[in-house]
Amino acid sequence: MAANGSALAPTAQPQPPSSRRFRGEHLRRLYDKHFGERRKERQLFSTGAFFVTFATVRAITHAIRAERGPFRNVTPGGRHIHHMTFGITGLLTVGYLWLLEVGTDQQRLGSRITSVVYGAGAALTLDEFALWLNLEDDYWNKQGRESIDAVVLFGSLLSLSVLGRGFLRELVRPEDWHA
Repeated sequence: MAANGSALAPTAQPQPPSSRRFRGEHLRRLYDKHFGERRKERQLFSTGAFFVTFATVRAITHAIRAERGPFRNVTPGGRHIHHMTFGITGLLTVGYLWLLEVGTDQQRLGSRITSVVYGAGAALTLDEFALWLNLEDDYWNKQGRESIDAVVLFGSLLSLSVLGRGFLRELVRPEDWHA
């Protein structure tokens, strides 16, 4: 209260931008700088989908084997359908769409969707690499390790193509955020 008993009106002073908003804007600028080009964004989305799908399918297959949760093998007519079948179907579909130049440089949504399907298809297929290498269902055997090796190699290649040189460096160096 003022000396005369009246309430003081709050003065409107400019507030500094919130730290969270500033970080969000900085992250958006970094994203646009490093992944604004559709080709680089497709690499990012494919890589993300690859690793998420691989982790998910491994968790589901372990749950199926342990007979936990709602998951079951896909066995229409008594024939086991391996998840690599869905991966190959996804890869063939995306390959055909990209031949038609669907999802390459037109609409951003189409580019993102085909990239995610590509990454997921690659993960589903490579997760059963040992099966197509040895022509045996050795997912749980010692030879099944070959699938993990294939996933690590391909995932590393995808990761290197996405990250390039500068994105992570700029992401972790806050002193460069004001530039």
